[in-house]
Amino acid sequence: MPLEFKDIFKHNQDWLKEKLDLDPDYFTKLSIKQTPSILYIGCCDSRVNPESIIGASPGDMFVHRNVANLVLESDVNSKSAIAFALEQLKVKHIIVVGHYHCGGIEAAMSFKDYGTLNDWLENIRDEYQTYKEELDALGDGEKRNERLVELNVLEQCKHIANNPDFQKAQKEYGVELHAFVFDLNTGKIIDLEYEKIA
Repeated sequence: MPLEFKDIFKHNQDWLKEKLDLDPDYFTKLSIKQTPSILYIGCCDSRVNPESIIGASPGDMFVHRNVANLVLESDVNSKSAIAFALEQLKVKHIIVVGHYHCGGIEAAMSFKDYGTLNDWLENIRDEYQTYKEELDALGDGEKRNERLVELNVLEQCKHIANNPDFQKAQKEYGVELHAFVFDLNTGKIIDLEYEKIA
């Protein structure tokens, strides 16, 4: 059942009580400083909760999300998140996490007019054209969508690998880059092993 807007503050109070019952200093500790070891870049899909699927607690991950987990040279938001994570937080790992049944990927593959969203989707549509032969061979079904999800994650990793902040951090302290896909059908995370194909 979806969260009702009217229940937000009640749920917050319940959550607050639960945390304080477990540890009276929970929020004092949480407010001191964040020291995440991971930058998670994922889709803003409401079905994919980054902390839950990875088993992270607050403070474990620095999270950046957008439609279809894109990391674009022209997007100052994702570039700023990466720069902050590397320069200020010194994260050890950057993981790009796509997911099967991604609405952004499905919208891009439909080639319909989505108004304001068209500019964003154009990046995925360009990827589709790059891998058109491979994707079209899979037919019109779920397999083609899943493969474009995977290719999109790998493409975003390439963009990060070319980011000067990433290259600097890799030389300075060996930050690692990973490509994952979350399977909504099974709940499993699939490692695309970007580090082996980079």
